[in-house]
Amino acid sequence: MSRRTTLGIVAIAALGCAAGAFYWLHARGSHPVPEVVSAEPPGFHEAPPVPAPADKHVNAAVAKLPAASDTKKTALSADPVLSMRTGEVLEFTANVSKVSNVANLKLQIAGRGSFLGKSAWHLQAIVHTENPLRMVFELDDQFDSYSDAGTLASMQYEMRLSERGQKVESIQRMTASGSEPAPAGATAARVLPGTRDPLGMMLYLRNVDWTKTPEVRSPVYDGHKLYDARARLTGTSANVTVPAGSYTASKINIRVFDNGVEMKDASFTLYLSNNEARTPVLLEAILPFATARVELVKAK
Repeated sequence: MSRRTTLGIVAIAALGCAAGAFYWLHARGSHPVPEVVSAEPPGFHEAPPVPAPADKHVNAAVAKLPAASDTKKTALSADPVLSMRTGEVLEFTANVSKVSNVANLKLQIAGRGSFLGKSAWHLQAIVHTENPLRMVFELDDQFDSYSDAGTLASMQYEMRLSERGQKVESIQRMTASGSEPAPAGATAARVLPGTRDPLGMMLYLRNVDWTKTPEVRSPVYDGHKLYDARARLTGTSANVTVPAGSYTASKINIRVFDNGVEMKDASFTLYLSNNEARTPVLLEAILPFATARVELVKAK
């Protein structure tokens, strides 16, 4: 299995719906590390929201998206009908081509509180490679998102990567103007208003009322680049069987654009169960070097 293939697999599992994420991950390494329980950032408080926001370097690698008029749809708020539950944990396995369980992924709603004076969700993803892939590419990564409770726009995105024994930490504070300084230890990432990170985007897609809104689009920042993600409902009664069970699910096709050009060699299909929680049960990805399935194993 090629180095590029393994990077793509891991990125799919870890980041769900960010097509460009695998370009950011680099092989760096060799002892497994436990799941990191990182301290909440200074701006986050498990408390009722407080009014008024407050926010060294601006990330110049963030790309511009085309046509300012196209970004109007990104201001859509999350559908308030869905009650998101603090403590929800979803466990997945990633399969690539004919190789099963190359990585495991845990997505969880770690908490809700106030971040920089705004009501926010703390979302988290933890990914580990499994044997036989782990023998050649040992990876233990954690991703944390602090996303606005109303729109799920990203406020801060954190990546703690441990790959082949080498550890890298990236904390990026989102800014639409570029004028707000990032706190110590963080980098300011200049993005479009309403930009979501991959974890916030996944939760946002669960919140959309697909019976009323058959297509949505949003800027998505994967920690390296800014993309335009467009998601369209393509079916409402797909039969899906994964380790967690059999489901009737809505089928969402996700297309990704880089600087206005669609990534033709990468496509994603997300299946959301037709239950009250709209649980993501399956993600299928077609990439130039591999096909992958990220399947739900357990929901709690």
